[in-house]
Amino acid sequence: EGLLFTDFYSANPLCSPARAALMSGRLPIRNGFYSTNAHARNAYTPQTMVGGIHQYEQLLPALLKKADYKSKIIGKWHLGHRQQFLPLNRGFDEFFGSGNCHFGPYDDVHQPNIPVYKNDRMVGRYYTNFTIVKGTGQSNLSQIFLREGLSFIEAQHSAGNPFFLYWTPDATHGPTYASPMFHGKSIRGRYGDAVMEMDYAVGQILQKLKDLGIDKDTFVFFTSDNGAATYSKAKAGDNGPFVCGKETTYEGGMREPGVAWWPGTIPGGKITHQLGTIMDLFTTSLTIAGVKPPIDRIIDGLDLSPVLMQPSELIDRPVWYYRGNEMMAVRVGAYKAHYWLWTEFGNDPTYFSFCQGQLIPNVTVHDQVNHTAAPVVFNINMDPGERYMLPAHSHEYKAAMAVIEPIVKQHKDTLVRGEPSLNYCDNAVMNWAPPGCEELGYCLDGPPSKPKLCYWDH
Repeated sequence: EGLLFTDFYSANPLCSPARAALMSGRLPIRNGFYSTNAHARNAYTPQTMVGGIHQYEQLLPALLKKADYKSKIIGKWHLGHRQQFLPLNRGFDEFFGSGNCHFGPYDDVHQPNIPVYKNDRMVGRYYTNFTIVKGTGQSNLSQIFLREGLSFIEAQHSAGNPFFLYWTPDATHGPTYASPMFHGKSIRGRYGDAVMEMDYAVGQILQKLKDLGIDKDTFVFFTSDNGAATYSKAKAGDNGPFVCGKETTYEGGMREPGVAWWPGTIPGGKITHQLGTIMDLFTTSLTIAGVKPPIDRIIDGLDLSPVLMQPSELIDRPVWYYRGNEMMAVRVGAYKAHYWLWTEFGNDPTYFSFCQGQLIPNVTVHDQVNHTAAPVVFNINMDPGERYMLPAHSHEYKAAMAVIEPIVKQHKDTLVRGEPSLNYCDNAVMNWAPPGCEELGYCLDGPPSKPKLCYWDH
């Protein structure tokens, strides 16, 4: 029914920076969602994280208010769990979910369980109030998230409001879970159960739009924040022909599913090879809503609405692959140039956790290898698995680099890095006493503040 993007990318191979890019339309290196504690390390927002999305970043829901949109996020936020960073303080009108992932259970003494919010108040915690049976992988959370989404759509339609729903369930993130309706139904185990339930829920949301007669007035996009976690082996997803996965800047870490749906406007059953990124959803959504993007800063997201309406049209653009504070690679057209190669630290040259079962000499590597002087180039259209380097002396290599080099130079020369948000951790800022804990009698005593530099080994 929609338009399939075969070449759609996240903005980072890890959850938090990718979501910050989606909400701001800007690379994490610009919006500050990275760390300078070590070179090229992925960082995110565990509950020890002091920082969050900067106040000076203009986020999508706040900008949509200019066109009177009502907005809601359901599921995982992950852009900072402290009160000043939570969704209602960053432009959203409603929130049901958590500021962190559903890790746990914890003992509420050495580490608190993660709070679940309804708007700006905690209404319980994962495991203790919102059940996740870690041993069996059973939980009704996906059904709760679905009901929240359907009721929001109904309420906004009844009120005659334009709306933005950011529906971001996390059942497919370890520890995976599914409701009794789907538990044990997939031959792919718990992960497959979670995917089946997500598929069902997306179908229910689309059907609700049809039932209300607003499907032809609604733009829907389905994607992910990073590649499958290959380190979880058969208990997680599969990146198909792409090498490696989550945490890496190979294709398997950042190339994502991308499906656009808008009956009557976007042609159904079509495929586009347009290079797209999750940051484009920021700019494209603003264009659809009739809101101009900020002009006082660089916005990396493109307006893809011309491609959505006419899939044969293609817009030239680079795709940047950042890992922490380093530009690891860039793709321009069919060619991807790796300026740095690094998979993960380790001593066994035949084993890579982030690339289970994959070993490509001089590509999957344990050391951070600087190829800036002579980037490693692949023709991604011909070689999506990044197995066959173009010979540096070949005409194809030289022609590709003649196009890529000036684009990279301009990018680096004009880059203004945001102040890094993900450098400091402190046990005192964990979710000991979130807003609303008083009403529930579920406030916990935390330790004194002892901020320190966060350690990132990936």
